[in-house]
Amino acid sequence: MKHNVQVTAILVIAFLIIQFFGLYAISQTTTVSVTPDGNVTVVYEDTVVGERPDIQGWVSLAYILFGVLVGTVLILIFVKLGQFKLWKMMYFLAIWLASSITLGVFVSAVIAFLLAFVLAAAELYRTNLILHNLTELLIYPGIAILFVPLLDIYWASFLLLAISAYDVFAVWKSKHMVTLAKFQTKSKAFAGFVIPYGSKGKGIGSIKARIPGEIGKKDGVRTAILGGGDIAFPLIFSGVVMQGLIEIAGLAKGAALLQSMVVSVFAAVALLILFVKATRDKFYPAMPFISAGCFAGLAVIWLVNLSVFI
Repeated sequence: MKHNVQVTAILVIAFLIIQFFGLYAISQTTTVSVTPDGNVTVVYEDTVVGERPDIQGWVSLAYILFGVLVGTVLILIFVKLGQFKLWKMMYFLAIWLASSITLGVFVSAVIAFLLAFVLAAAELYRTNLILHNLTELLIYPGIAILFVPLLDIYWASFLLLAISAYDVFAVWKSKHMVTLAKFQTKSKAFAGFVIPYGSKGKGIGSIKARIPGEIGKKDGVRTAILGGGDIAFPLIFSGVVMQGLIEIAGLAKGAALLQSMVVSVFAAVALLILFVKATRDKFYPAMPFISAGCFAGLAVIWLVNLSVFI
């Protein structure tokens, strides 16, 4: 088992909470309309940072993958140059904008921008465990709200497959994902969930209050992490599934929200299996496991709505 039972449970539950909250936030940005010829469509509100790119299909897939590539190359350059400050600036902007999008679903744009700015600034200058992980709760729904309307189930599935293949290469072959994770942790600006805990301690009491500057066992402290991509991409996929259930299966928004949560549950189960089967002090690509869970959840949803699709 990669981490102790308590830390594993916290990571999986946190993953599930952010998936559920993200789906709810996405649903709050949508309006269901029916065209004169009877077709059901999901209309998304503009985000507080402006309109989304007017793209669809393979162009949307290429757009997202290109963004991942550019972001990775930039961080690798920061690693090569030892530029922690540049990474922190990039990290600050990402938190500010993504959190603003999420908060903008529930409050006015001005309040969303101001509150997100305060949280992003506090995240950079504090290494408090609770603050860091609570801030993460707002980041990934914002990313999903931005990208879900650009995809359908077909292209969202390709996105999961592409990211899973990339994750395997980046962790087990080139190993640059491990380098990025260590760099981000050392900079005290890690994109994802982080839980440091005493390697000899047991229970909740073993969890430390402050985030360490190194991944792995050091001074009796281990660090459990779950990368941001491992949280964002399954949320994007389940959001697209929710959209498809409305437009293709004709479900009401509330019913589509509940059924799309099945994808999140299966993804969380797959993540749990990874943590249980994994070995301590080794890095694993989580996306292949999470993607398998997403597809299993989609299969269950398809079976439940079989009468609609045939």
